[in-house]
Amino acid sequence: MYLSNIKLWNFRKFGTAGEIDLAKPHLDLNLTKGLNLIIGENDSGKTAIIDAIKLVLKTHSYDYIRVDEKDFYNNSSRFRIELTFEDLKPEEAKNFTEWLGWNGKGEEAKPFLKLNYDVKLQADKIIPTDVKAGVDEEGYMLSAETKEYFKATYLKPLRDAENELIAKRNSRLSQILLGDEAFKGKEKDNSLVNIFSGLKTALENYFKGVDDAGQPKNTEGKQIKDKIDNYIKNFYGKDYETEFEASGNDIKSILEKLTLFLKNEPNPGLGTLNRLFMAAELLHLTKSDWTGLRLGLVEELEAHLHPQAQMQVIEALQKQKDIQLILTTHSPNLASKLKLRNLIICNNGNAFPMGDTYTKLKKDNYRFLEKFLDTTKANLFFAKGVIIVEGWAEEILLPSIAKAIGINLTEKGVSIVNIGHTGFDHYANIYLREKEPNMTIPVAVIIDSDIREYEKSGDDFVKQDTEIVKGKTEERIKKINEQSKENVKYFPAPNWTLEYSLFKSTSLTTLLQNATKTFHTHTDWNTDFEKALAIKLINKTLKKTNIAYHIANAIDEDLSKEVRTIINIDDTNDTVNYLVKAIKYATGN
Repeated sequence: MYLSNIKLWNFRKFGTAGEIDLAKPHLDLNLTKGLNLIIGENDSGKTAIIDAIKLVLKTHSYDYIRVDEKDFYNNSSRFRIELTFEDLKPEEAKNFTEWLGWNGKGEEAKPFLKLNYDVKLQADKIIPTDVKAGVDEEGYMLSAETKEYFKATYLKPLRDAENELIAKRNSRLSQILLGDEAFKGKEKDNSLVNIFSGLKTALENYFKGVDDAGQPKNTEGKQIKDKIDNYIKNFYGKDYETEFEASGNDIKSILEKLTLFLKNEPNPGLGTLNRLFMAAELLHLTKSDWTGLRLGLVEELEAHLHPQAQMQVIEALQKQKDIQLILTTHSPNLASKLKLRNLIICNNGNAFPMGDTYTKLKKDNYRFLEKFLDTTKANLFFAKGVIIVEGWAEEILLPSIAKAIGINLTEKGVSIVNIGHTGFDHYANIYLREKEPNMTIPVAVIIDSDIREYEKSGDDFVKQDTEIVKGKTEERIKKINEQSKENVKYFPAPNWTLEYSLFKSTSLTTLLQNATKTFHTHTDWNTDFEKALAIKLINKTLKKTNIAYHIANAIDEDLSKEVRTIINIDDTNDTVNYLVKAIKYATGN
């Protein structure tokens, strides 16, 4: 079985004012059977989802989990959590027969199980309640034995892996091993008990000063015992003496004496220990005789792991079968490595699965993104706003233009995604949903209008009729704008390309011309600059990246002056105003 859905009402970030309407959950999130990676900006609700699951299921590591007043949304007096489990195998379903519901009819009917945790707050006091199960709203109490089948394996974000793996009383390592079929139910006849029984006797004989046959033998231990006995006889009387005993001959005590480390790694770092700890915890999820839930919750999977190690871990976890994992991360490395269908984006009090039944991405979009969604582009999943561009020039220029109009893209949490081509729908459709609720992350797509103002004619290049170019450009811009949907807005250049719009700009034309002349010294720019620029654009020989750097540096330098010389970038009539509009949209201005 697996956790297929979680619903929240007025829990943490997920809520609204007023009474709870059970027909309208504030979060209704479907999960996949295998790997689920929850991503999003800080305070977007990732931890709230994990904590809600923990509150209902509890954990194998016996974490201290209780309801707090902060769990209630915005001073509300009630919150509710519902978890639904599906795909129950017969050996699993038999544990919950009296609480099961059924989907479908006859032989096609399949069991499901729904848990609810409904908590109320009265006079600043949390009313005690318990987890219930059943298909109706109220549900019925679960037995203590039944609750054991639901416990999840949980790894906290700032995990102290070294402390969890060393020998000590109630060590996490001993808890993990005790739950494995190698030891569970075999507390007395396990071969490890026999090994330690022999060791226990040998240790006691060492201090008694006898050999295995009980014959006297001189040992250092006997000498120590005799010295202590001398004091004891003086303190108590001559008939008293001490006895050393190796405590704990039961399997729990034995396992508490074990430490787990990596072979040939005498001084492992935090990253190594973290991976070792995760490997040990996975024992809970792979027990062959377990008929309960196999669910792992891992917060901030990337903790203490360098990027390459993150890649190794996520690849290994993707290969796991018959277990479900729900992870959270702030790492673009992990987000780029995982299949898009396994991602869940938290945004604005909601969570959005990226599976093909939820987004407007087509099959070829998924195939494309799995190949080309690299670490740099994966930043878009963690942004408060996104600007998608088709080349380096836009990516380089936009931060400087934004600063020129008083906006810092970094402070605003805006990511610029340079896709390197014009296949914008591969990325833009990530944010378009098949049905409500829609995503609210503002996504600005900056695109060239691509209507040439010059065409090659024989050995020459000829300027096209102005009115014809204007008409084609307007028609092209209209079609581009029609692609804008929901939170995804297109911002087409009013002229042929970015560089052509810069040339036509009243505020930046001088910078464009100076930069172009700097990097193309063997070109005649004085006779007809516009035509020379057009020829280089058509022949694809214009050094766009170098020119963009030059202009961006000039804008940045101008901003440091007391009296600025570059002005009117924000003018609505300027041909670079489409860039300004895109920046303002992505930053919520």
